[in-house]
Amino acid sequence: MTRWLAEYAWLPDHAEPTPDVLIETDGGRITGVTPLTAGSRPPAGVEVLGDAVRLPGLTLPGLANAHSHAFHRALRGRTHAGRGDFWSWRDQMYAVAARLDPDSYLALARAVYAEMALAGITCVGEFHYLHHNPDGTPYDDPNAMGAALVEAAAHAGVRLTLLDTAYLTSTVDGEPLAGPQRRFGDGNALRWAERADAIPSDNAHARLGAAIHSVRAVPAEQLATVAGWADRRGVPLHVHLSEQPAENDACRAVHGRTPTGLLADHGVLGPHTTAVHATHPTSGDLTLLGDHRTGVCLCPTTERDLADGIGPARRMADVGIPLSLGSDSHAVLDLFEEARAVELDERLRTRRRGHFTADDLLTAATVTGHAALGWGDAGRLSVGDRADLVTVRLDSVRTAGVPPVGVFFAATAADVHHVVVDGRVVVRDGRHVDVDVPTELRDAIAAVTT
Repeated sequence: MTRWLAEYAWLPDHAEPTPDVLIETDGGRITGVTPLTAGSRPPAGVEVLGDAVRLPGLTLPGLANAHSHAFHRALRGRTHAGRGDFWSWRDQMYAVAARLDPDSYLALARAVYAEMALAGITCVGEFHYLHHNPDGTPYDDPNAMGAALVEAAAHAGVRLTLLDTAYLTSTVDGEPLAGPQRRFGDGNALRWAERADAIPSDNAHARLGAAIHSVRAVPAEQLATVAGWADRRGVPLHVHLSEQPAENDACRAVHGRTPTGLLADHGVLGPHTTAVHATHPTSGDLTLLGDHRTGVCLCPTTERDLADGIGPARRMADVGIPLSLGSDSHAVLDLFEEARAVELDERLRTRRRGHFTADDLLTAATVTGHAALGWGDAGRLSVGDRADLVTVRLDSVRTAGVPPVGVFFAATAADVHHVVVDGRVVVRDGRHVDVDVPTELRDAIAAVTT
């Protein structure tokens, strides 16, 4: 058993952090959570209470990054200054995708997932579609690229949901994959399912999920095949949805329906489905998502970097849509920034303040994100849940003088100084215990960009 004494801890069903909380863990689970009375608190300057390790600052549950494309991290600082939109950025992204193989992807993803650990992320959902060789032929192991991601997460010390993605066509009207897209495809949804069935699912730190890349990438008559596979396996299903108005326009032109309506028609929506972005829904789309209890993963830093727009987050929450967060392209890898952007972008959109409480933002960054990835036993500091502890400094230049409840409006990833995943210390004093993150990022990115 390990005992941790948190200076402050954000406990379930508490609107703000609780001071002096003793957290006990054993076998990767939380076995005790005890707020201490004034008489049992350690004196100032004392580092331990009995054998309890003191965690100065605010301790949160592990953060969940519900939407990641690990290889996009290689684009940071290379694509932001130019003109254009999502579609021009996509060409630059494809150029990096074409250069990856299982070895270089392992090196890059290991460094990216370790950067996530430094940011307090204990679980990541990898929206994975780099399946095959650049010419579209399978590797000897058809799932070699996915296996590299699973291994990378193990090295970095974080949990992974591998959202194996069906990506079959390049346009809503069924144009075939070409150029860099060829490596994404399996031909049809049945062959995608056959390959996905062969992915090992016996990793303690990794679970399998499914994804429909978008209505552009899976023909309407094959959507139900992917959704049915996920339902039979009992795994999460994710889908890019209405990220750009052009996607909505093309779907209406071909199918006479919005993308959300098309997904509903083919049984894709439901409580185990998460729509990523949903930046441009109609009122009817929001009603469909809410009625089906479908979640939405917001990725504000990517949505603004690609000039996609601002989604109606408050309206989503009001119709019962669970909100989670993702860093997507990793233009910024900071769940504190993603969380506060949900509130701040809503202020820009509505010209009013105060749409989400700090506890709402915490829930999106933790409980809802883990649930969207199939880890319903994570995201809370409560007995029986996974022993994920993320401690944020309250004495940095960003957080000094800030009340603990204000952390999501003040802190950044740089303020995370201690991370425990499933009871194991992964970050200590702001440094990853196993990975030289800056060096490995530099070398892995150079290998695929120069």
